[in-house]
Amino acid sequence: MEKWMDIRSMTKEELEETLQGAGEKKFRAAQVYGWLHQKLVRTMEEMTNVPLSCKEALLKEHPLYGVTELERQVSAIDGTMKFLFGLHDGNTVESVLMRYKHGNSVCISSQAGCRMGCRFCASTLLGLERNLYPSEMLDQIYAIQRATGERVSHVVVMGTGEPFDNFEALCRMIEIVSGKEGLNIGQRNLTVSTCGLVPEIYRFADRNPQVTLAISLHASNDRVRRELMPVANKYSLEELMEAANYYVSHTGRRITFEYSLVKGVNDHKEQARELAELVRGMNCHINLIPVNPVKEREYEQSEQKHVAAFRRMLEKRHIQVTVRREMGRDISAACGQLRKGYKERSRNV
Repeated sequence: MEKWMDIRSMTKEELEETLQGAGEKKFRAAQVYGWLHQKLVRTMEEMTNVPLSCKEALLKEHPLYGVTELERQVSAIDGTMKFLFGLHDGNTVESVLMRYKHGNSVCISSQAGCRMGCRFCASTLLGLERNLYPSEMLDQIYAIQRATGERVSHVVVMGTGEPFDNFEALCRMIEIVSGKEGLNIGQRNLTVSTCGLVPEIYRFADRNPQVTLAISLHASNDRVRRELMPVANKYSLEELMEAANYYVSHTGRRITFEYSLVKGVNDHKEQARELAELVRGMNCHINLIPVNPVKEREYEQSEQKHVAAFRRMLEKRHIQVTVRREMGRDISAACGQLRKGYKERSRNV
């Protein structure tokens, strides 16, 4: 298992071990941990009841990584907020705050860039720069809560990157953010989205989290899925559905299948029938998503009449289905668009 040595990525037990090794009292770890994960401070200087010797002992060999806000966009339509954050090495990531009646939901990134290559996604256009540390995932949540002064109640790991391509950092982030000594966001209020890395679905299920798993399906057969998603060349739909059933049976959690509707590609009635057959008998929910147009791609959003017809075909077969409410359409809310625009402007300066 990987061990992250930046302070915000450490568990309380790791902080205790580090501080005791430096000759500090064990209880100082709880103080530092509370400042980082409950009071959400950005610097060691803000920890007013922690002695200077303790701070220096930590910072001597362990950096304090986080994110810095570079840009913020606010939707005039629905108040959705999109953030561009800078990392310590000059990389950037995106996060989104969405306000619902049930609370504030934050969508965070797990990688700087992405290597999965899904054809309709802006996140993958610039490739993968690197994985994020647990601290950098956490601090996207913390920074938004600091900026708004409002509690975050739900977290979705569905921004830039493939979470299961950064597996151990993801699991560490979940452990910290759901812990009682952190923000204490219940695991049932956490959602992790994957494009379908089959071995990692089994690994995640074996840890028995109560996290909602969302699988980006986007097709009802292998031929179309291979056209849209390169990962389908490695893992067939049959293999993916076996892994999905394993997750449901081991965790007792309902699974969500994300299905982006692309005009003329995967939005036909026959494909709706295939999809219904694919998930028949499974404890699942289908989330239909009119695809966000990306200028570098030729794919277009399905017409509303086709979205409605697709939904009806599933409902007639007693499949639980919703059409995702589109939020932040006026602020480039599709994954990767804000980050890509920032990098392009930076090159031209």
